[in-house]
Amino acid sequence: MAQRIVHCEDAIKWLGNSDVLSNCSLVASLPDISEFPSFSLEEWQVWFKATALLIMSRCPPDGVTIFFQSDIKHEGRWIDKGYLCQKAAEEAGHHLLWHKIICRAPAGVATFGKPSYSHLLCFSKEVSASIDKSTADVIPMGDKVWQRGMGLEACLIASRFIAEQTNSNTVVNPFCGQGSMLAAANRMKLEAIGIERSPKRAEKARLVDISHDGKSWINY
Repeated sequence: MAQRIVHCEDAIKWLGNSDVLSNCSLVASLPDISEFPSFSLEEWQVWFKATALLIMSRCPPDGVTIFFQSDIKHEGRWIDKGYLCQKAAEEAGHHLLWHKIICRAPAGVATFGKPSYSHLLCFSKEVSASIDKSTADVIPMGDKVWQRGMGLEACLIASRFIAEQTNSNTVVNPFCGQGSMLAAANRMKLEAIGIERSPKRAEKARLVDISHDGKSWINY
C-alpha cells in the first residue's frame, strides 16, 4: 500500500530546507490574496511568483510540477493565475506540457465574483507528454473534499499523468489542505507527502481517501 506522510508546518520553510526532491513530482495550489490581508496586490504577485519558482526549483528534471489555480477579481482587476505560473516557469526554464480547464460551473452559466473555471497546468524541464495518452483539455470539477480543494477529476488526471509519464514514485503537495491530491496519488499507487500549516486540515489530509468506485471522497 502506498505511503502517505503529512507534515504540519509551513510549506515554504519546508521547501526552503529541502534539496531537489529526487524521484518526485510536485502538485500545488497557491493561496490567493485573500489569505494575505496585509499584502497589496503587487506584493502578493511577487510572493506568488517567488513561491511558484521555489516549488519548481525542488522538482527534478525528470519530474513535473502541476499547479491548480483559480483566477480572482481584485478591486475590479482580473488576476490570471495561469499567467503568473507561466511567468515563473519561463524564468525557471520549465516548459508547459499541457494546460487544462476545470469547469466550476456548466458552460453558459454566469458566475459572479469568481470565474467558472480553474487552471490545471503541468510544467517540466525534461519530460515530454505522450500524444497517445492525451486526456481531455476541458473537464468537470468532480466531487470536492472541501470548498477550496481540487476536484476529484483534476486530482486523478494529475496523479495518473505522474504515474504513467514520469519516473516519479512520490507526489509532494505543498499547501495540501485536506489531502485531496494525496488520496489521488495513493490511488495511483504513488507515495504522497503533504505539507499543511493548519493542524486540523493536516489531520484530515492524513485520513481522506477515494471510494472504491473512484467517484467520490471518503472523509473520516
